[in-house]
Amino acid sequence: MVDLYELKQLAAFADLGTLSRVAEEFHVSTPSVTRSMQHLEQYFGVPLFTRGKNRISLNEAGQLAVTHARKLLEAADQAVAQVRAFDQRQRTIVVKSCAPAPLWVLLRKLNDAQPEKMVSSAICQNAEVLAAWQDGQCDIAVLPFPIDGSSFFMEEALFVSVPPGHELARHSSLTFADINGFNFLLRTELGFWDTLCREKMPASKFLVQTDSSVFDELVRASSLPCFTTDYGRLQGGYPGRVHIPLTDAEAHVTFYLAAGKGLRLLPSAK
Repeated sequence: MVDLYELKQLAAFADLGTLSRVAEEFHVSTPSVTRSMQHLEQYFGVPLFTRGKNRISLNEAGQLAVTHARKLLEAADQAVAQVRAFDQRQRTIVVKSCAPAPLWVLLRKLNDAQPEKMVSSAICQNAEVLAAWQDGQCDIAVLPFPIDGSSFFMEEALFVSVPPGHELARHSSLTFADINGFNFLLRTELGFWDTLCREKMPASKFLVQTDSSVFDELVRASSLPCFTTDYGRLQGGYPGRVHIPLTDAEAHVTFYLAAGKGLRLLPSAK
């Protein structure tokens, strides 16, 4: 059977031009490379080199052997990469969620239920989550509407968070119509919540922040309103602020979870 290591040396010879330079590249002796080339000639059953007094070069058969060697080496690399990726995929649970809070709950449950598994997670828009699920690109999908095979997972409600002196703080409840036109602080990676707020508040401007620590500092230092949810408040929320529930039906969401076959599933969030 042909030796891939020797094929690598053959391809290197085509690039470097001398046995001594190949030896340097592979950190071996020149006689060792010479023996490798002789082994390949024995394997192919034909001479691969034209040998002169002080020079060796590839003949036409050798050049063809290099072409095939490179194809074999590329195929071998692809095989290794694919097998490793398959193994990694077998040991990884891929989760796509339409919002942060279900992911917080789900990751904790997965770590408890399957600690031997790694989890790869992402927050995406509804269409991306659904497409990933339908294409078999994720093991768990969380969406704000039921799909085939899904079940109830949890509920979440949206709140407006403002400093006590803000004009909205006197309200016991609000609607999107009430807050449309106010400028808001907004986090990235909110999934469908981001789309919903922008659609319902076309007259508002949003100061978007990607860094969570910077966002939290802005919330503490700024008088601008921001959003939180009942689950966000359980995580600590924004101390010192007033949290006012939104009464619109769209601000109260039921999340549904779909999971692949063979995955040890978890009870719904409480």
